[in-house]
Amino acid sequence: MSKSNSNEPTKSEVYTTKLNKMPVPGEGLDNTEFSAEQAAEVFMNNPSSEKTSKEQQ
Repeated sequence: MSKSNSNEPTKSEVYTTKLNKMPVPGEGLDNTEFSAEQAAEVFMNNPSSEKTSKEQQ
């Protein structure tokens, strides 16, 4: 089994892929904080959320 599958990435490709790297604080777009007001606005503007909550009652 020394022949590698061409559909699978090598170990070095996996480690250098941006999505597989650990986030570094203060680097990039790692700001995931949002206010309760922002969450409420998204919830109120999402038409499927109202339908789902009515179905659950």
